[in-house]
Amino acid sequence: MIEPDTIKLLRECDAGIKMGVSSIDKVLDYVHDEKLRKCLEDCKNDHDKLKEDIQALISKYHDDGKEPDPMAKGMSWIKTNVKLAMDESDGTIADLMTDGCNMGVKSLSRYLNQYKAADEKSKSIAKRLIKIEERLTEDVRPFL
Repeated sequence: MIEPDTIKLLRECDAGIKMGVSSIDKVLDYVHDEKLRKCLEDCKNDHDKLKEDIQALISKYHDDGKEPDPMAKGMSWIKTNVKLAMDESDGTIADLMTDGCNMGVKSLSRYLNQYKAADEKSKSIAKRLIKIEERLTEDVRPFL
């Protein structure tokens, strides 16, 4: 029997990836520097690859995954649009991405602690997603 914590952790990873990809898509049209664009596109590709792994596991457990929380998604949309309306610079984009990644790392770390009974494969996926988010925050620092 599959532990419910495994499915719950996978759902949170699924929602986190969808939120991350959506956030990157929102800012790509505003990016000026090609290095920053490449960082964001590489991160998006990493998210997409990990999403495939998550979808395979979620399907195996006959689950549909999870959409990002509508309130969090709405707040992100508002913050992104307001900040970019005031300043369309690469620094603003780097700031938005850093905030989003930090929130993702915080949430995923909380879920790892909360769903301790999840299987090792699911925990590994969550840890990989955390590393992707942490790497993006490091990669965009020169643009802050």
